[in-house]
Amino acid sequence: MRPVQYAWHRHDRLSVIGSLSISPNSRRLGVAFVVQDTNVRTPDVIAYLRALHRQLRRPLIVVLDRLSAHRSAVRKLHQAGARWLTVEWLPPYAPDLNPVEAMWSYAKYCDLANFVPDDVDHLCDAVINSLGDTHFNQQLLRSFFHSAQLNL
Repeated sequence: MRPVQYAWHRHDRLSVIGSLSISPNSRRLGVAFVVQDTNVRTPDVIAYLRALHRQLRRPLIVVLDRLSAHRSAVRKLHQAGARWLTVEWLPPYAPDLNPVEAMWSYAKYCDLANFVPDDVDHLCDAVINSLGDTHFNQQLLRSFFHSAQLNL
Protein backbone atom coordinates (compact mmCIF):
# COMPACT_ATOMS: atom_id res chain seq x y z
CA MET A 1 0.00 0.00 0.00
CA ARG A 2 1.33 3.43 -0.93
CA PRO A 3 1.98 5.72 2.08
CA VAL A 4 -0.11 8.87 2.22
CA GLN A 5 0.92 12.11 3.92
CA TYR A 6 -2.11 14.00 5.15
CA ALA A 7 -1.77 17.76 5.39
CA TRP A 8 -4.01 20.66 6.04
CA HIS A 9 -4.03 24.07 4.41
CA ARG A 10 -1.91 26.30 6.61
CA HIS A 11 -0.67 29.82 6.22
CA ASP A 12 2.47 29.34 8.30
CA ARG A 13 5.59 30.10 6.34
CA LEU A 14 9.28 30.64 6.54
CA SER A 15 11.31 32.95 4.34
CA VAL A 16 15.08 32.91 4.17
CA ILE A 17 17.39 35.74 3.16
CA GLY A 18 20.80 34.35 2.40
CA SER A 19 24.09 34.89 0.69
CA LEU A 20 27.35 33.26 -0.26
CA SER A 21 30.50 35.26 0.42
CA ILE A 22 34.03 35.07 -0.93
CA SER A 23 36.95 36.31 1.12
CA PRO A 24 39.04 38.61 -1.11
CA ASN A 25 42.38 37.40 0.26
CA SER A 26 42.04 33.72 1.12
CA ARG A 27 39.18 33.06 -1.37
CA ARG A 28 37.39 31.17 1.41
CA LEU A 29 33.65 30.80 0.88
CA GLY A 30 31.03 31.39 3.54
CA VAL A 31 27.29 31.28 4.08
CA ALA A 32 25.13 33.83 5.87
CA PHE A 33 21.36 33.72 6.25
CA VAL A 34 18.38 34.83 8.30
CA VAL A 35 15.17 32.84 8.71
CA GLN A 36 11.97 34.75 9.33
CA ASP A 37 8.29 33.88 9.58
CA THR A 38 7.08 36.57 7.19
CA ASN A 39 7.59 37.34 3.52
CA VAL A 40 10.79 39.19 2.67
CA ARG A 41 10.22 42.93 2.41
CA THR A 42 12.42 45.96 1.85
CA PRO A 43 13.20 46.62 5.55
CA ASP A 44 14.28 42.98 5.94
CA VAL A 45 16.72 43.26 3.03
CA ILE A 46 18.10 46.53 4.39
CA ALA A 47 18.62 45.01 7.85
CA TYR A 48 20.24 41.92 6.33
CA LEU A 49 22.70 43.88 4.20
CA ARG A 50 23.63 46.13 7.13
CA ALA A 51 24.17 43.09 9.37
CA LEU A 52 26.25 41.39 6.67
CA HIS A 53 28.38 44.52 6.34
CA ARG A 54 28.93 44.59 10.13
CA GLN A 55 29.77 40.87 10.17
CA LEU A 56 32.25 40.94 7.28
CA ARG A 57 33.71 44.35 8.26
CA ARG A 58 34.50 45.44 4.73
CA PRO A 59 32.80 47.07 1.75
CA LEU A 60 30.43 44.71 -0.04
CA ILE A 61 29.98 43.94 -3.70
CA VAL A 62 26.60 42.24 -3.79
CA VAL A 63 25.07 40.42 -6.74
CA LEU A 64 21.28 40.55 -6.56
CA ASP A 65 18.36 39.43 -8.61
CA ARG A 66 15.70 41.98 -9.46
CA LEU A 67 13.20 41.21 -6.71
CA SER A 68 11.37 44.45 -5.96
CA ALA A 69 12.42 44.27 -2.29
CA HIS A 70 16.07 44.07 -3.42
CA ARG A 71 15.76 47.05 -5.75
CA SER A 72 14.01 49.26 -3.21
CA ALA A 73 16.40 48.25 -0.40
CA VAL A 74 19.43 49.18 -2.50
CA ARG A 75 17.83 52.48 -3.50
CA LYS A 76 17.10 53.34 0.14
CA LEU A 77 20.57 52.33 1.32
CA HIS A 78 22.22 54.43 -1.37
CA GLN A 79 19.95 57.38 -0.50
CA ALA A 80 21.06 56.95 3.13
CA GLY A 81 24.70 57.19 2.02
CA ALA A 82 25.76 53.52 2.17
CA ARG A 83 29.08 53.92 0.33
CA TRP A 84 30.10 50.45 1.50
CA LEU A 85 27.58 48.84 -0.88
CA THR A 86 28.20 48.17 -4.57
CA VAL A 87 25.54 46.21 -6.42
CA GLU A 88 25.72 44.17 -9.60
CA TRP A 89 22.32 43.13 -10.93
CA LEU A 90 21.59 39.75 -12.44
CA PRO A 91 19.64 39.76 -15.70
CA PRO A 92 15.88 39.47 -15.25
CA TYR A 93 14.52 35.93 -14.98
CA ALA A 94 17.93 34.28 -14.73
CA PRO A 95 17.94 32.17 -11.55
CA ASP A 96 20.40 29.78 -13.20
CA LEU A 97 23.06 32.53 -12.96
CA ASN A 98 22.60 32.94 -9.21
CA PRO A 99 24.74 30.61 -7.05
CA VAL A 100 22.45 31.20 -4.07
CA GLU A 101 19.63 29.52 -6.03
CA ALA A 102 21.81 26.39 -6.19
CA MET A 103 22.22 26.58 -2.41
CA TRP A 104 18.42 26.81 -1.97
CA SER A 105 17.94 23.85 -4.31
CA TYR A 106 20.47 21.79 -2.39
CA ALA A 107 18.72 22.54 0.89
CA LYS A 108 15.24 21.84 -0.48
CA TYR A 109 15.89 18.81 -2.63
CA CYS A 110 18.77 17.09 -0.82
CA ASP A 111 18.75 17.92 2.87
CA LEU A 112 15.04 18.54 3.28
CA ALA A 113 13.65 16.19 0.63
CA ASN A 114 10.83 14.11 2.08
CA PHE A 115 11.12 16.00 5.37
CA VAL A 116 7.76 16.43 7.08
CA PRO A 117 8.00 18.88 9.97
CA ASP A 118 5.74 18.71 12.99
CA ASP A 119 5.30 22.48 12.97
CA VAL A 120 6.95 25.67 11.74
CA ASP A 121 9.48 25.66 14.58
CA HIS A 122 10.56 22.15 13.60
CA LEU A 123 10.91 23.30 9.98
CA CYS A 124 12.91 26.35 11.09
CA ASP A 125 15.33 24.14 13.02
CA ALA A 126 15.76 21.88 9.99
CA VAL A 127 16.40 24.85 7.67
CA ILE A 128 18.98 26.28 10.08
CA ASN A 129 20.71 22.89 10.27
CA SER A 130 20.65 22.54 6.49
CA LEU A 131 22.03 26.00 5.76
CA GLY A 132 24.36 26.27 8.74
CA ASP A 133 27.92 27.20 7.80
CA THR A 134 29.37 24.11 9.44
CA HIS A 135 27.20 21.89 7.24
CA PHE A 136 28.73 23.07 3.96
CA ASN A 137 32.29 22.24 3.01
CA GLN A 138 34.29 24.41 0.63
CA GLN A 139 33.89 21.95 -2.25
CA LEU A 140 30.09 22.01 -1.96
CA LEU A 141 30.05 25.82 -1.75
CA ARG A 142 32.25 26.00 -4.85
CA SER A 143 29.80 23.72 -6.67
CA PHE A 144 27.07 26.34 -6.19
CA PHE A 145 29.21 28.85 -8.10
CA HIS A 146 30.11 26.20 -10.67
CA SER A 147 26.41 25.47 -11.29
CA ALA A 148 25.97 29.19 -12.10
CA GLN A 149 28.93 28.87 -14.50
CA LEU A 150 31.05 31.22 -12.38
CA ASN A 151 34.75 30.51 -12.02
CA LEU A 152 36.36 31.29 -8.69
